[in-house]
Amino acid sequence: MKKLITAFFMILLAVGAASAFDKYTINRDELPEAAQNMLKEYFPKAKVGMIKVDRHLLKKTDYDVRLVNGTTIEFSNAGKWTSVDCKSREVPEGLISRPIRNYVKKNFSDVKIVKIKKKSSGFEVGLSDGVDLKFNLLGQFKGVKLEE
Repeated sequence: MKKLITAFFMILLAVGAASAFDKYTINRDELPEAAQNMLKEYFPKAKVGMIKVDRHLLKKTDYDVRLVNGTTIEFSNAGKWTSVDCKSREVPEGLISRPIRNYVKKNFSDVKIVKIKKKSSGFEVGLSDGVDLKFNLLGQFKGVKLEE
């Protein structure tokens, strides 16, 4: 029983320590300059609802920004966006490469791109009808993302 209580407190301590690395703020100045510039350029009128600064033990810091309109944007430690989810609104055109925009316009003319995620292998694009598409780094279509 004593071991069980000790293990419980160790787990509780570990969870508390892990959450101590996260910080919540609404101050845009805590974001890297590249992230601040991206927000100014593509979401100039949007107000920041919350910024979560994720500090990891072994990984670099990343930033999760939630705008008041519901849009969520994830940034790397360098301030480069890694994911933009506009919910039901369209992702700003400048964030989507021309080949991806052209492919979606040609093959899915009745829908809009509502989210985009950068990965090391390419891009995942979410459409307003719920379909997720995969593209390589050059913007060439690779397939439909299947639910995992």
